[in-house]
Amino acid sequence: MISHPRFEWLCPVLAVFAVAVALNYVWEAGQAFLFVGMGSVQSIWWHCFVASLGDGVILWIIQLAGWVVFRQVDWFAHPGRARTGLMLGLGLAIAVVVEWVAVHWLHRWAYTAQMPVIPGLEIGVTPVLQMLLLPPLIFWIAGKWCASGRRLARQ
Repeated sequence: MISHPRFEWLCPVLAVFAVAVALNYVWEAGQAFLFVGMGSVQSIWWHCFVASLGDGVILWIIQLAGWVVFRQVDWFAHPGRARTGLMLGLGLAIAVVVEWVAVHWLHRWAYTAQMPVIPGLEIGVTPVLQMLLLPPLIFWIAGKWCASGRRLARQ
């Protein structure tokens, strides 16, 4: 564990990305049947992995915004209304924009008939829920992970 003060930002940044990729991979794999072109296991594995890397970057964006707003790299370690609101608000906004642009403008992916969609926007419900439900869990896990690392470093 790196305990030097110059690197105290490293654990929260790396922990958020690692936890985000892992949890989002599970979510992506679970919703894969709702997307067109996910016929083979190899296709599912690869597409879900790439998508989870993108989800990790989205969590980094949320983390950076919180770092700027709250002036604390591990701002998510002590959640309150404002901090949770930032997580949920940015998660929702980013999910809606990414999903709408990818589906309707760039045509990067398409939905099967089983995907529930948000009327008017015609974007998938599950990808939007993903960025509402997972960020608080990801930030909570990352916060606990870094706090336990700091405790071990002090011993």
